[in-house]
Amino acid sequence: MKTHNLIINSFLFIFILLSVWHLSAGFGKSTVYSYSKVDLSTKEVKIAALLYDKLNLDSLGLSHEAYLLGLKGFERLKIAGKLQNDNIVSIIDFSKPSSSKRLFVIDISSGVLLFNTYVAHGQNSGSAMAEKFSNKISSLQSSLGFYETSSTYLGKHGYSLKLEGLEKGINDNALERSIVMHGAAYVSEGVVKKKGYLGRSWGCPAVPEKYSKPIIDKIKNGTCIFIYAKNSKYLQQSKILQS
Repeated sequence: MKTHNLIINSFLFIFILLSVWHLSAGFGKSTVYSYSKVDLSTKEVKIAALLYDKLNLDSLGLSHEAYLLGLKGFERLKIAGKLQNDNIVSIIDFSKPSSSKRLFVIDISSGVLLFNTYVAHGQNSGSAMAEKFSNKISSLQSSLGFYETSSTYLGKHGYSLKLEGLEKGINDNALERSIVMHGAAYVSEGVVKKKGYLGRSWGCPAVPEKYSKPIIDKIKNGTCIFIYAKNSKYLQQSKILQS
């Protein structure tokens, strides 16, 4: 039994070491943000890190960087008591084109991938790829960073979920900009097959209409959403990731 436990612990240590090395090696040395400082110190985060492999997130298209940085921020928000529901984290990986299923909703407490589907980015953020981001009113661009989900309502896009941006100067205008999660006809496999990429929103993370209600009902009322891109400006400015 002791030998068995030693093997498991050794595997866990090697996995974490490789994860941190991968983050630090995957970016230019000139980047101010130190990716090697991803904090995997707690038992909970170490276990969660293993989910990346267990849930086959690599083959599903979720970048390792997006996953580990998302976990880092999620854990810090959880410890700070900023989340009403700290069992679920949603990661939107804008390092992937909109033709990819780049929304991942993960139940950390049970180790289950709840949803993996398409999600749109803002009209002025780019066509197939989201490359420009803004916190400004009427920019029609997506905003990166960490959000807490809020309440639901019925609006012009039907059943919708309010999002509260948790990062000052980065996404904290989300409520004022009416950045919400909602369903949209332009977010579907059919649109991807026809155009090569999804239609775009006015900055909202719009999802397929047939999945919008179950997704919203699962993540509403205080869960964490992390919107990621390989954007050095955000990664340098994020106090959640830098703290």
